[in-house]
Amino acid sequence: MTSHQRILAALGGLLAAAAGLGLGELTAALAGGTSPVVGVGTQLIDLAPGPAKDWAVKNLGTADKPILVGGVLVAVAVFALVAGAVGVKRPRVALGMTVLLGLLAILAAATGRSLATNAVVRVLPGVITLLVATAGMYLVLRARGYSLRRKSPTSAQPEIEPGTENKAGTGIKSEAGTELKPDAGTGINPEAGTESKPEAEAPDGFDRRKFLVTTFALGAVGAAGGVVSRVLPGGVDEATRRGIRLPVPASRAKALPAGVAADAAGVSPFTTPNKSFYRVDTLLTVPKVDPRNWELRIHGMVDKEIRLNFADLLNRKLIERDITLTCVSNEVGGPYVGNARWIGVPIAEILREAGVQDGADAVKSTSVDGLTIGTPLAALTDGRDAIFAIGMNGEPLPFDHGFPVRMVVPGLYGYVSATKWIVDFEVTRFDDFSAYWTDRGWSVEAPIKTSSRIDVPKGFARVKPGPAVAAGVAWAQHRGIEKVEVQVDDGPWQEAKLADEAGIDIWRQWTFRWDATSGNHTLTVRATDKTGQVQTSDRAAPRPNGSSGLHNTVVMVE
Repeated sequence: MTSHQRILAALGGLLAAAAGLGLGELTAALAGGTSPVVGVGTQLIDLAPGPAKDWAVKNLGTADKPILVGGVLVAVAVFALVAGAVGVKRPRVALGMTVLLGLLAILAAATGRSLATNAVVRVLPGVITLLVATAGMYLVLRARGYSLRRKSPTSAQPEIEPGTENKAGTGIKSEAGTELKPDAGTGINPEAGTESKPEAEAPDGFDRRKFLVTTFALGAVGAAGGVVSRVLPGGVDEATRRGIRLPVPASRAKALPAGVAADAAGVSPFTTPNKSFYRVDTLLTVPKVDPRNWELRIHGMVDKEIRLNFADLLNRKLIERDITLTCVSNEVGGPYVGNARWIGVPIAEILREAGVQDGADAVKSTSVDGLTIGTPLAALTDGRDAIFAIGMNGEPLPFDHGFPVRMVVPGLYGYVSATKWIVDFEVTRFDDFSAYWTDRGWSVEAPIKTSSRIDVPKGFARVKPGPAVAAGVAWAQHRGIEKVEVQVDDGPWQEAKLADEAGIDIWRQWTFRWDATSGNHTLTVRATDKTGQVQTSDRAAPRPNGSSGLHNTVVMVE
């Protein structure tokens, strides 16, 4: 077997898998089932140990999702190449490996989180992947000249001594003159000699033209399926989302004070644009839920179950509020914090209508993909502006941020409050359930810690000697920021100038002017909230309830 033949065999295995995967992805796009790649990737996310998730969020950011998808595709390609190469001598093993690949897609869809509620629809793309990839591998093996039936290789007839041939000239006689008939147990074969070793899978001959036609067809099927599955809208499109008219809120947000933005170039915008707002979630593909089919069920420990569709929310009393959100994965000085103007329905009003029963202390909310989040009931009923949000910065929620409806709760990290693409809202007790993230080692309750960040100057920035400016943001949602201080090297803490306050649920910008002398200097910032709590200097990683420590940056004055 030449290396050229091995390469062709491996290529055939790859294209067979590509055809199965392409049509599996197309089936997912058409029927709404679980994409084979997304299904496997989501299972990897769910099964990954906590430190691996933390590393990915910290070092890869939003690039973690395309990197994971690429990794799954590379792994499938390598596996398929190996299967094709193995098929050179072991075609049955190659078929078995291909079946295993399809079964993996089916298993991931059947046991993992999915946007499809129907079990048959959920696994259908995996079934199509299995059937097409296996059939493709079989066709490749046939084109290579292999048959799956049991047969023995032919060889030259042995020399037979005169007088030992029987009359028919077809058998072999013993010395006694009796004909020895073929018998699998004796290994006697009249055509091949006195003994042969059966081979289960033997080549019939390589049909180059048939092989090329087969592999080309498989490649075309795989490419077409993959391209079409990406072109199909897969739910509502952007025009439909933008076409939704949000009603004027009954309670508008207060006008922002003129001085809410720090007077320093390079500071984060006071209101974070939708395209720049951080996104941290576990979904490889963003759901595009049709608001006409969306429904939210409020049930559990309530006197009356309530079901709301999107039109019901639009017709309710809406409020508009500026609220800063923070992800628990945010490292000290990290980017996973943003401020936006939200429009939504107060959650407390809906809970009053449902009638919360005694003993309830939590709400389990569920996303369209099955992810669950546990929220303290008190945080939804204590007067803060916790809402089912439908709008963000003057437009319907972007797909990335939970369209058509998500939760926004001031003062809590997102993993216990900010359910996106929400479809279920169950009033319950913390003792009676565990949510997705708490199952993975994060705290049950997670109030946001008092924090601050230096936006300018950036780390290792070069600054000219003389008057210089540092600036940034500080946040302590639902407590508010009272003071921000900056330390230069090991000097005393000096108070920074705070921008005007827009509300206790909103971050606050600050500026600090200092005299930059030649050399390298370290700037450190800390905040004090309105309860008098000073930001701790004790360094802690985000797990299990948010990072802590003081942000600093080194500048070079020359």
